[in-house]
Amino acid sequence: MHYVPRILVTGGAGFIGSFLCERLLETGAEVLCVDNFFTGRRTNVAHLLDNPKFEVMRHDVTFPLFVEVDQIYNLACPASPIHYQFDPVQTTKTSVHGAINMLGLAKRTRARILQASTSEVYGDPVIHPQTEDYWGNVNPIGPRSCYDEGKRCAETLFFDYHRQHKVDIKVARIFNTYGPRMHPNDGRVVSNFIVQALKGEDITLYGDGEQTRSFCYVSDLVTGLVSLMETGPDFVGPVNIGNPGEFTIRQLAERVIDLTGSKSKLVHRPLPQDDPKQRQPDITIARDKLGWEPTVRLDEGLKPTIAYFEKEILAMP
Repeated sequence: MHYVPRILVTGGAGFIGSFLCERLLETGAEVLCVDNFFTGRRTNVAHLLDNPKFEVMRHDVTFPLFVEVDQIYNLACPASPIHYQFDPVQTTKTSVHGAINMLGLAKRTRARILQASTSEVYGDPVIHPQTEDYWGNVNPIGPRSCYDEGKRCAETLFFDYHRQHKVDIKVARIFNTYGPRMHPNDGRVVSNFIVQALKGEDITLYGDGEQTRSFCYVSDLVTGLVSLMETGPDFVGPVNIGNPGEFTIRQLAERVIDLTGSKSKLVHRPLPQDDPKQRQPDITIARDKLGWEPTVRLDEGLKPTIAYFEKEILAMP
């Protein structure tokens, strides 16, 4: 009998989670997608429902879950400022209680568990590019800290469960990711610019537009997560998963205007509090330990993303 792993993906109906579910099904695994549908959308996984190896469960990870699984990808948490600042207490609970509940499940079932952490653990970094041994520069009482500190605490819990209970863990620090199925109203820079350009609205740059970001296409990111999950038990991370190609926000806006053929103009707004000026991953460890690096260039990834948003905007009332 061929062994078929049963894999739990929390936040599986979200932007990244839905692509991860797809990839895992392609490997022949059974996939249990768990989501409370706060930011996840049923439409993201609707095309998978006919697959007999795919199951969707509505569940909030702040409550315990009792299922039998071999692997857990813990992605559940709103990841854009608009969504995670809507109910900041719940955001912190999702990161912290969610980690405790999923680690408890991993401990009971002896499953390997991967935490989708974030480059936000570096805060507004004072070293550039960011390496995994950098402890970060985070404001613990600012409006973004429900997400930043929630994810930092989740990492703490993962490493303590690993040391204290010998739970088999992996920790990935995800940098800016983009692609189809992003939420049109999530306030992230790629979706904002594309929606504004397609509607012919002014494109809003915060500050001078010279702050930098590194944009990783979702298929590259998913490959990185799966590669990390497949490493031996002696490698736990944390490991940066992101694209080291660095662009200013202004350059991104100009690319989007070019690719959409939009007549939108650039307008400037004040920079939000605690918004990082620079964000770029050092992916030396990912290259060495996972044999991973991104392959999709920004223009290549923006085209299918723009095509997705064109359909979304047409479907809007």
